[in-house]
Amino acid sequence: MTSTVLVVTALEDVTADRVVAALNAREVPVVRVDPADIGPALRFGFRIDAGRPAWRGRLRTASREVEAREVAAVYYRRPTPYGARFTHLPRQQRDFAAAEARHGLGGVLNALSGARYVNHPAAVARAESKSAQLRRLARLGLRIPPTLITNDVKTAREFAVSHGPLVCKTFRGLPVGDDGRAGAIWAQRVDPETFDDTLTVTAHLFQAEIPKTGDVRVTVVGRRVFAQRVAAPDGALDWRRGDWDALLHAPITVPPPVQAALHASLASFGLVFGCFDFALTGDRNDPEHWTAIECNPNGQWGWLPDAEDITEAFADLLTLERKGRS
Repeated sequence: MTSTVLVVTALEDVTADRVVAALNAREVPVVRVDPADIGPALRFGFRIDAGRPAWRGRLRTASREVEAREVAAVYYRRPTPYGARFTHLPRQQRDFAAAEARHGLGGVLNALSGARYVNHPAAVARAESKSAQLRRLARLGLRIPPTLITNDVKTAREFAVSHGPLVCKTFRGLPVGDDGRAGAIWAQRVDPETFDDTLTVTAHLFQAEIPKTGDVRVTVVGRRVFAQRVAAPDGALDWRRGDWDALLHAPITVPPPVQAALHASLASFGLVFGCFDFALTGDRNDPEHWTAIECNPNGQWGWLPDAEDITEAFADLLTLERKGRS
């Protein structure tokens, strides 16, 4: 039976493009689908019963067709939100149609028997919680910044007194606005003297600012680890806020104890891929000088100097011999 890789993502996704090209070069069958295309350009029919406890049936896009049982691996990247397909409908109908599509089509795509997921969306959702990430990383022996999650002014000010300069971060990016665009709020220094009762409106994440000597992005794909020291020419607190083309990169070796903790962290969330950010505070060979900031379980890596090697690692992971099927 053919072993097909299903790539679940939006049309414009240069990171996925890299992986698709690598799979094509290996002559691996690939079907790319954006579930939000549901309609005339995306049709499907899936069946299951007690005698055959695995989803079977065909998925048809405008240019490809695949049998569910032929899918050996799923590369789940960044599909368009289902709601985008139904914006022309009144709100109640739009939300209903999007939910039905997500639980129907999405439910089957997330439950393909024996398929390897990179990464499974349910695992990504669990791992995106910053509070869960920090607890896990700390329990695995990694240094993390002293962190406070609060909506209380007095508590925030007391934390500032105990931990010096503070950085404020968001838990998530800005949602899509009326113009159809999402956004981001970067990590920024905050003055506790400006705290007031507006803090009570929602939750805030404060961390002690780490006196770092540099930043490191670690990309883990399966058992392979790729690490780059990253520097912004302007010395910005958060290198992501500027021109990524102007960033300075240098390969760096991750100390073995840190690598072991990263593999353990991914495994505990059911992940096989993740992008970790670290702050260096001294000797790069000393794990005590590696402070874990966060993990993006579906992070970008196409801009990194070692993107070609990371691409091949993804292709390797997606073409591993699949597990037995029911």
